[in-house]
Amino acid sequence: MECMQLITPNILPVHSRQRVILHADLNHFYASVETYFQPELARVPLAVGGDPEARHGIVLTKNPIAKKFGIKTGEPLWEAKKKCPALVVVRPHYDRYIQFANAVRSIYEQYTDQVESFGIDEAWMEVTGSEKLFGEGVKIADEIRRRICDEIGITVSVGVSWNKVFAKLGSDLKKPNATTVITRQNMEEKVWPLDIGELLYVGPAMQKKFRRYGINTVGDIARSNPAFLLQQVGKAGQMFWTYANGLDDAPVHKSGYNSAPKSIGNSSTTRRDLLNIADARVIFTMLAEEIAQRMREDGYKGRGLQIYVRDNQMEGIERQTRLLRPTYLTNELVDTACQLLEANWKWERGIRTLGIRMFDLQRFEVEQMSMLPEEAKRLRWEMLERAVDGLRERHGRHIAHYGALFSDNSLYEPHVVVLRPPAPFFVH
Repeated sequence: MECMQLITPNILPVHSRQRVILHADLNHFYASVETYFQPELARVPLAVGGDPEARHGIVLTKNPIAKKFGIKTGEPLWEAKKKCPALVVVRPHYDRYIQFANAVRSIYEQYTDQVESFGIDEAWMEVTGSEKLFGEGVKIADEIRRRICDEIGITVSVGVSWNKVFAKLGSDLKKPNATTVITRQNMEEKVWPLDIGELLYVGPAMQKKFRRYGINTVGDIARSNPAFLLQQVGKAGQMFWTYANGLDDAPVHKSGYNSAPKSIGNSSTTRRDLLNIADARVIFTMLAEEIAQRMREDGYKGRGLQIYVRDNQMEGIERQTRLLRPTYLTNELVDTACQLLEANWKWERGIRTLGIRMFDLQRFEVEQMSMLPEEAKRLRWEMLERAVDGLRERHGRHIAHYGALFSDNSLYEPHVVVLRPPAPFFVH
């Protein structure tokens, strides 16, 4: 692996008053880790992906050789194989990836205590206060790249700028193993010609909205009237105007910082198509169990619920509703999700993927027992689910499940063996 090529542009000195932020992006991370253990994979087109027979067969990452064939992250493995019949597919080893990510993070934290993860393979670092010890931001970036290559055996690209958005853009501009600096002086030259899809958080739906008004580049956003963007695109339009003009002032949080989540969700692609509401209820139950448990563990109830549906032709919809009261109960999530699906899905095609997301999260307080029968029943369910949480903590998360999960094993791989007919709550 050639790690030592340093690509550092000539830059103007960073003004002492402005922040210095790095964004580090590990190059082809999963593929690089697999190549570390099997060096011969560096010479072939490689993709790391799931199990095609279980319908989780998508490309999680690919190496540079596979990229030349047009293979993209997130596409089905069967499509990738059509583009490149010689493609070597390796199943992911998440334990290895976590080990490497932790080793990389330990290097980051030797330069600053402000290290904010953005997925397992990306992180921001603010090094404004570290320059007196380690030199300018670009020098720190180059040193981090060298150390990761020498000490860990993989490569990283680093962006250097005065805000998080442009630092991330910088790490995307040159790969692999490069340092890219975006300054106030070169911002219009380097950033504004980029396609709007390169800007942080501008997804496909937002791109369609922008392009409808002839806004195709980051510079087009920057030069637009923010009042027009607010009117036509909403608050997100103004946020992206701020990003495009380099006005983002979001902080880089310190290591270990946990912000309050805006939503908690989960989705699943099934082993076969879902053909009716009974099939969907099984998957919704599986998803809702995990979401509800996480909400209880984090101390939240949710008042909004959204479902995501994608059919076997890869077309999808999202629908959401508000609940009468906040909840973290599995059965209430399942019932609401099924009602949303029945109201919005005609079953003209089978469903391939379902998802649930809870939003409008609120910290919950311990409630007093009500004398009303419905409220008393609800509180008993809460006590039961918390008791099951305790069982899972002691014996593993698969010790107890709703009985609906055992009604059809063709939908997903069951984690437990049914020893008796399922009750509303089945414990074995």
